[in-house]
Amino acid sequence: MPAPASPSEAAKPPTLLVLDADPPPRLGKLTGRARIEHADERTLAERLPSADVLLVWDFTSHAVRAAWPGEGPRPRWVHTASAGVDHLMCPELAASDTVVTNARGVFDRPIAEYVAALVLSMAKDLPRTLELQRNRTWRHRESQRVAGTRACVVGAGPIGRAIVSTLKALGITAALVGRTPRTGIHGPDDLDRLIARADWVIAAAPLTEQTHGMFDARRFGTMQPSARFINIGRGQLVVEDALVEALTKHWIAGAALDVFEHEPLTPDSPLWQVPNLIVSPHMSGDTVGWRDELGAQFVELYERWEAGRSLPNVVDKQRGYVPGH
Repeated sequence: MPAPASPSEAAKPPTLLVLDADPPPRLGKLTGRARIEHADERTLAERLPSADVLLVWDFTSHAVRAAWPGEGPRPRWVHTASAGVDHLMCPELAASDTVVTNARGVFDRPIAEYVAALVLSMAKDLPRTLELQRNRTWRHRESQRVAGTRACVVGAGPIGRAIVSTLKALGITAALVGRTPRTGIHGPDDLDRLIARADWVIAAAPLTEQTHGMFDARRFGTMQPSARFINIGRGQLVVEDALVEALTKHWIAGAALDVFEHEPLTPDSPLWQVPNLIVSPHMSGDTVGWRDELGAQFVELYERWEAGRSLPNVVDKQRGYVPGH
């Protein structure tokens, strides 16, 4: 897909509209090269038609879906400071000639490290150790060796591939499942067979019509009683009531969720007290300095766009993710 037309010959700098979140992005390098304006969910609709570029810095907001103009002026390029694009994609945006890019590449290694930490934590029973420590209880147990176990990673993008690489360093045999089969990647038809023999099932897929609710009661029933499930993809990949049932009835041994159907979790959510479930607040990719990395990535992309060069990380708006190579 070609990049948007270069504004290099324009008489005035292009208008860059930022859908704000706190703290704001550091865009000082673009001073004089872009007319930077800011919007929130209330003002986005009225400001979108006059913007050349939209930076969705508040990637938890769904405001773009509601505010995106149908006919008439609209941004030529939209960049979201996130890997997923489901929060902004709507039929009008998908049908337009606006280019959409994402933050592919920023979160791969941090999320892979987080998954490895969850795997080791569950295998070594660290949550129970901490609970016993708080209660001043000495209780010797045996833990599980991770080397020699099997994992099935669902989602063959950069995050999924980084997870596979990290798990293999721990001695775990990891199979990768993607939308279409190719060298080193299984297709959807292999998924049930792979999760039926996996010790670790890890969801790292984008949210699409095909992946919505893919981990349901049938899939949890397919897994081994000793299996653990981890979701660092999108909350809507999982039917949460089915996961609660699977854990409560010991269909699987444990699970860890970093993403949820509705965020943030309310204090009265039943997920807080489900046995053998680790709950974390959508933080698997957020390491120290991650916002600066996102800002620097956007500035680099803007410089390419400004020069009329092709952009990386271009999302296939029909599929809902950046196609693999």
